[in-house]
Amino acid sequence: MIHTRCGTVAFIGRANVGKSTLMNHLIGQKISITSRRPQTTRHRIHGILTREDYQIIIADTPGIHEGEQLALNRAMNQAAFQTLAGVDVICFMVDAFKWTRGDEYVLSLLEGLSTPVFLVINKIDTLQDKKALLPHMAKLSEKYNFAEVVPVSALGGHNLGALEEALVPYLPEGPFLYHEDDITDRNMRFIAAEMIREKIFRQLGDELPYQMTVEVDVWEDAPNVTHIHASILVERTGQKRILIGTGGDRIKKIGTDARKEIEELIGRKVMLKLWVKVRSGWSDDERALRSLGYVEEPK
Repeated sequence: MIHTRCGTVAFIGRANVGKSTLMNHLIGQKISITSRRPQTTRHRIHGILTREDYQIIIADTPGIHEGEQLALNRAMNQAAFQTLAGVDVICFMVDAFKWTRGDEYVLSLLEGLSTPVFLVINKIDTLQDKKALLPHMAKLSEKYNFAEVVPVSALGGHNLGALEEALVPYLPEGPFLYHEDDITDRNMRFIAAEMIREKIFRQLGDELPYQMTVEVDVWEDAPNVTHIHASILVERTGQKRILIGTGGDRIKKIGTDARKEIEELIGRKVMLKLWVKVRSGWSDDERALRSLGYVEEPK
């Protein structure tokens, strides 16, 4: 009889330290979208890594940030904070030699927790002086009583096996919570909306309006094709013009790129239709955020 372990590991840190990239590479498939834009991840997403004798449920969280000007910002912070309750391990991620006020703020939130905390130092492949890594690890270790300190490169895939191996002893013994073929707790409608949002990030870059989100309105599985209709919500008419582009060229490119990736994910032909809609003030409206899934109800 195989004795199994199963537990939840929360990835937390300030925005843009590579939490989503790390989860995707550990799982071996893209579950959480990525971009160079801070706060790309807006929801709590579980990725599921299953081996023969253990299952790691990885909670990818929005980047924690000081200052909560909009209801959207508050909802993102709340999603990250709520994830810390009841997890078995916390992986606090930082960016190589870059230590910021944001990192200090996230670390302050861990004070008093009894949960084991790993310090995961990401982007080590960018370090020019490899000899400086050990002294840097020792210096950061003085800031908190970390259970483990693990340097990795999420994008390059360096040392991820060591991180996975280090996590296993901290998982409680018990049965798997998910089927061995499951890779996430989110449904395909959610993943598709996120993939569309990622393509918008990649198309528009710094032109992208922060107050933008995607909602799947229709998902119909026909015999040979899946029909998906999605709305891209912005707050102003000018933002709508940016997204559509000259002659509709941008929205067409976004749709084409998203469709190809969704087809690859679900393994069948997709007909994707996108509409850009103006919904003024949605990012600072608690009711709108709840309907869009940004505010999770207590369980």
